[in-house]
Amino acid sequence: MDHTTPHAATRRSVLLAGGALFGAAFLPKSAHASNTRDPRLVVLVLRGALDGLAAVGPFGDPDYAGLHSELALRRDGPHAGLPLDGFFLLNPGMPHFAKLFRDNQAAIVHAVATPYRDRSHFDGQDILESGFDRPGRTTSGWLNRVIETLPKGEKAQASRGLAVGAVAPLIMRGSAPVLGWSPTNLPPPGEDLTSRLLALYKTNDPVLAGALGQSLETEKIANRERGQAPGGGEAALMQRVAEGAAKLIAAEDGPRIAALAFDGWDTHANEGGPTGRLAMLLSGLDGALNAFQMGLGPAWKDTVVVAITEFGRTAKINGTTGTDHGTGTVAFLAGGAVKGGRVIADWPGLSLAALHEKRDLRPTTDLRAVLKGVLSDHLGLSNAALGEKIFPGSIGVQPMQNLIATA
Repeated sequence: MDHTTPHAATRRSVLLAGGALFGAAFLPKSAHASNTRDPRLVVLVLRGALDGLAAVGPFGDPDYAGLHSELALRRDGPHAGLPLDGFFLLNPGMPHFAKLFRDNQAAIVHAVATPYRDRSHFDGQDILESGFDRPGRTTSGWLNRVIETLPKGEKAQASRGLAVGAVAPLIMRGSAPVLGWSPTNLPPPGEDLTSRLLALYKTNDPVLAGALGQSLETEKIANRERGQAPGGGEAALMQRVAEGAAKLIAAEDGPRIAALAFDGWDTHANEGGPTGRLAMLLSGLDGALNAFQMGLGPAWKDTVVVAITEFGRTAKINGTTGTDHGTGTVAFLAGGAVKGGRVIADWPGLSLAALHEKRDLRPTTDLRAVLKGVLSDHLGLSNAALGEKIFPGSIGVQPMQNLIATA
């Protein structure tokens, strides 16, 4: 349920790399009238396990500050958290998300997790991206199966996918064809070189010539009018990748479903809370969300961006001012199609008795329920398809309601 007002911290009270083409193919172009929704869905996979308690801090929980110590967000003083409601604060590294939240275009689901309860990155990411409840079950990802399940034909919506990276992330692998794009720091090839290469391949290998031509066109669209992300490192890269992906998704005949993976969230040491490494990573995520909003333009109103991670981190910090592998965490939702301005939490509390295995934020919401809610109300997938094909064996997990704004 929505948590939007200040209460005591009990469960009862809170219920409320450039143009790399690794398998591109297009389905028939979607036809849509000007008064018809043309939904976009972007999934950001935050690999390494995000510390949800330092990203969205439950300052209203009396055990929070003591457990999370210097990583905890505070209402006052230097680097204060950004207010969300009377119980939760947002990490100050995410001012754009805070604005989207105030504009009712962003929401947060807290104390959320996949069905996985161990702490292996490899297995956790496998479950997060495959959609199965156990690791090693499949080589396909749930988002690819979404594309495969959507209706085909001239009136199909969201009928093509985009996988960003030198290698397609598992979440986007499968039988449905996707466009692959990877940013690069190398200067683009000149027109003379590309025209010579295309002429050569057209003579000797027409199939490869077609793939090369589409790859060059993809890179041209992704880099069109690309801005320069401030600073350098991982944060700047997140924004730059999002800028390119947004150009492709915004195109009239471009992909409608996209997956991007951002690494580096494994903060065992020197994590920082409102400042430091985690805040820098969150500022990169914030910049990526801003890039999507700016780059999608009018299409933003029909867009949902979901940021998810394989599991959370421990409630108590360790001896190296970091956090170890945990369980419950947060999921971020942003976009013009999101029914925002809410932190959604069945808050379990942070007392020792309330913690999962006396160390982790106990998850009270299945991440699959969140994803099902988006896929059902935004893309129109049936409960049967969601429970049997997209997330096999999850028929008992009901889609979360009211995540998508009504027109």
